[in-house]
Amino acid sequence: MADVTKTSDKDANKLEYNPQTGSLRERLARVKGTRWARFGIVAAIYVGWTVWMGNPWLLLALPLLADIYLTQFIPWTAWKGIKNGALRTVMSWVDAIVYALVLVYFLFLFVGQNYQIPSSSLEKTLLTGDFLWVNKVVYGPRVPQTPLHFPLAQNTLPLLGCKSYIDNPQLPYHRLKGLRSIESGDIVVFNFPAGDTVALKVQNPDYYTLVMDKGREAVWSNKAVYGDVIYRPVDRRENYVKRCVGLPGQWLQIVNGVIHIDGKPQAQPENVQFRYVVMTDGTPISNELFDQLGISQDDRIGNGQVYELLLTATMKQTLESLPWVQQVVREDDEFLRLNNEAFLNYDHLATYPVGHNYGWTHQNYGPLWIPKKGMTVMLNQENLPKYERCIRNYEGNTLEVRPDGTILINGQATDRYTFKMDYYWMMGDNRDNSLDSRYWGFVPEDHIVGTPMVVLISFDKDHPLLGGGIRWNRIFHDANPDK
Repeated sequence: MADVTKTSDKDANKLEYNPQTGSLRERLARVKGTRWARFGIVAAIYVGWTVWMGNPWLLLALPLLADIYLTQFIPWTAWKGIKNGALRTVMSWVDAIVYALVLVYFLFLFVGQNYQIPSSSLEKTLLTGDFLWVNKVVYGPRVPQTPLHFPLAQNTLPLLGCKSYIDNPQLPYHRLKGLRSIESGDIVVFNFPAGDTVALKVQNPDYYTLVMDKGREAVWSNKAVYGDVIYRPVDRRENYVKRCVGLPGQWLQIVNGVIHIDGKPQAQPENVQFRYVVMTDGTPISNELFDQLGISQDDRIGNGQVYELLLTATMKQTLESLPWVQQVVREDDEFLRLNNEAFLNYDHLATYPVGHNYGWTHQNYGPLWIPKKGMTVMLNQENLPKYERCIRNYEGNTLEVRPDGTILINGQATDRYTFKMDYYWMMGDNRDNSLDSRYWGFVPEDHIVGTPMVVLISFDKDHPLLGGGIRWNRIFHDANPDK
């Protein structure tokens, strides 16, 4: 007769770890139906993802999934056998957190992610304090070029202040098949193209503007002011959100703030803003009116009689209708020429390509051809600065100009270049207060992240949380209302 060991009720209530043992057939025979169902669902999702990735080698990981859910030759849940209750509890939390991080990692990479609007460059279409859900499936998710990174941080770990990623390995650019390509008027999230080089203590303005203003030697040598100067991989650069106004292969020109594509003026977004000087009879604009107009406290610039405000067409009409408002004047180039010539002269050098004076300003810019994959541009000393960054920084070529004007690409003399990628022109709807492509140039296709679909929630920093700080009317608001 077999021995029977009695156990107390207390012992009977203990959860004991029962590891899988025996041959493959014996292990599979003991697997419950629910675990078979879970494995089937996970395996189907994984196979579908592998087909989407277009890489059959990924199927080699299927036996690992089978071991996690079914056979457990690797003791994945060995921590359940720890006798110390406190340690076992800690390990259960670690197990749950790791599982959640892996899930979040894949969700954020291949489906979508939430982003916050930190600045006013797209007001009044998107507001500072909006939290967006960004769809990465529309244009096709980008396979991570820097795969070893913490999934909840873009490039810096909170509190610790160190890098949230490991530089190597670096994978080549590859994008999965999406639902459609970028269209004119889309609001797009992308990695900041000029964010490849960063002075850690002064990241606004960007490194290239700093070098133009202060000189390269000053930026590199004065670490107390500018910090270390580092390089960031494409997918670890800061995320920006702007409106796509120019597509690959198109000619772009801006005439007095109006965008022209291939010579044709384009309709302005409904909430596009420009800077105006507002003159009153001495009656100050009240905070109530500022709130009604939707002008944040940071943008309420004036002395009670003369104001400098960013206004949409509707906001401008509202002010012009008031009897005590005497004049509302657009700060166009002619106005700046008469009143702020210093800024106008600076704008000539600050606009892209930085440091090259083509006589362009942010209100009168171009014409400029936007590079398209497979198309060739003839190069000369006049137009080379417009495309130099694309050729060297984005497409990885060496570029040299000899004293006699000869252009060498990868050591070979040439007068033309064929582009390897598509490029886009991005601008903010807050046209006179937006650092966009007019200042840092083209956005390469490998920098594209996705398109915002909906505003999840929105916070107004000018009001307390329970006193108007939550913009309830923007919850689940369309993030791209002009499309």
